[in-house]
Amino acid sequence: MSERKVLNKYYPPDFDPSKIPKLKLPKDRQYVVRLMAPFNMRCKTCGEYIYKGKKFNARKETVQNELYLGLPIFRFYIKCTRCLAEITFKTDPENTDYTMEHGATRNFQAEKLLEEEEKRVQKEREDEELNNPMKVLENRTKDSKLEMEVLENLQELKELNQRQANVDFEAMLQQHRVSEEEKRHREQEEDQREMEAMMEQARRRRLIEDSDSDEEPVLTASQMPIRANPTAILEEVPQLKKQRVESWERSVGALGSKSKLAGLVVAKKAAAPRPSSSNGHVVLPSPGTGMPQTDSSPRIPTASSLSQLGAYSDSEDSSNSS
Repeated sequence: MSERKVLNKYYPPDFDPSKIPKLKLPKDRQYVVRLMAPFNMRCKTCGEYIYKGKKFNARKETVQNELYLGLPIFRFYIKCTRCLAEITFKTDPENTDYTMEHGATRNFQAEKLLEEEEKRVQKEREDEELNNPMKVLENRTKDSKLEMEVLENLQELKELNQRQANVDFEAMLQQHRVSEEEKRHREQEEDQREMEAMMEQARRRRLIEDSDSDEEPVLTASQMPIRANPTAILEEVPQLKKQRVESWERSVGALGSKSKLAGLVVAKKAAAPRPSSSNGHVVLPSPGTGMPQTDSSPRIPTASSLSQLGAYSDSEDSSNSS
């Protein structure tokens, strides 16, 4: 069994390719191709607009007896999407475009017609100048005169615009520069004020945390003493520390030392035993001699504060129980 896909085919020894019959097709035969509308057109039958880029199943044929520099020209047949009327157009290799034949009219063709008219006039002028030298001189004179008129009209339009527009552009630019300069100065001043306010706030916060602002007035930059020797500040550091310690002791008190109120409290000394007589009376010194004098009145023993407090609590308990 032979292979299904082969690259080489078998030719018998008596093969003659001239005996193969050729397929004869008509020259004006048509092919069905898929294409897009090359330009905007409008159907003459129903007025339907067919826009550029719309796809059609068209029939294509070669135009007989029409060539451009050996290139064949093709004709296409399409049908209107609304009324199915036949529309034909063909290629135009001379202008690299398409030409409408019948069934529709091409839209937006005014610019193309104008260009064609300009080309036609230019060609006629070149033909005239080629055979008539005086015509060349006459055309040059007309062109120079037309150019001078155009320049004069342009100058008049410029002067008219300057008279109507009373705007001084230099003054506008100067005013704009001045306003920009003022705005920049104003922003710099605002930034400076804000920075100074922040620095002042930070300085006050630092002073409150360090010491009392009433007792330690802070010298400003203008009030700071001027030192002849830069190293003199090292001698002032111990004095400043001593002042801060004294201020702290005045406001809070010294740590680890006796309080200043300790001298106001005096410890009670134990009383010396007084001499007493044989009968139990206390002997007091006489006012004149300084000798002990017996006190004939009996002494009432005094109770301590703790015993009085206990008696007070017992009295309350007894009153509550009753």
